[in-house]
Amino acid sequence: MDLLVEGVSHGYGALPVLDGVSLSIASGEIVALLGPSGCGKSTLLGIAGGMVAPGAGRVRLRGEAPAACLNPLTYVFQDFALLPWRDVAGNVALPLEHHGLGAAERARRVDDALARIGLSDFRGAWPRQLSGGMRQRVGIARALVVEPAVLLMDEPLSALDAQTRELLMEDLLALWRQTRFTALYVTHNLAEALRLAHRVVVLSRRPGRVREVVEVPVPVGERGAPAAAATLAALHERLWALVRDEARDAEREIADAGAA
Repeated sequence: MDLLVEGVSHGYGALPVLDGVSLSIASGEIVALLGPSGCGKSTLLGIAGGMVAPGAGRVRLRGEAPAACLNPLTYVFQDFALLPWRDVAGNVALPLEHHGLGAAERARRVDDALARIGLSDFRGAWPRQLSGGMRQRVGIARALVVEPAVLLMDEPLSALDAQTRELLMEDLLALWRQTRFTALYVTHNLAEALRLAHRVVVLSRRPGRVREVVEVPVPVGERGAPAAAATLAALHERLWALVRDEARDAEREIADAGAA
């Protein structure tokens, strides 16, 4: 199933946030959304997921959802958003509770989601017992349990330390190779975008407009190989050239607003 964003604009009162953004995510593709702070990345993700009504334009899905899909669009959040009074299996099962599934089908889906993200041995653990990386794995399993057509991922690795982030990126890539999931992936991290995404959509500073769409020509499975290093380094420089000045301006704008 494809996700199509068509001419989306939005603002909060007199503050324009997005201006005429159009992009597409094909089935089985990961598209990263990159840009300076305040450019509307998370707002666009909220519009894509139906949590925010756009001021103009529309978002639509094209094609058939997977046969087992319960929710076409599902979020993976930055802050894990786990319920501390539920164990791992209980947190993963949460999205299933209003779908009228039988106990056996709920258990099967939870077991499958836990296995896919490597959490089967931790199903009875409590969130407080888990590292940040493990908690985010629970968040990913909770998204997978409904067999979504498109994952909406809002900086899912930004709260993690560098080593854990590397491990989670490896896990996400392994999961993509297994299932070819579709995702719109918001990040500030250039290296993360180049490691995971097939294309990187660069937004301008507020109001966010599409500045450029950068293709990542190296196959996902080859991005860790030495032969890919020069290509990825050149793409990193290109992305940084696109966002550097606007990121500096956005940082000053935020600092000035805080001092006012």
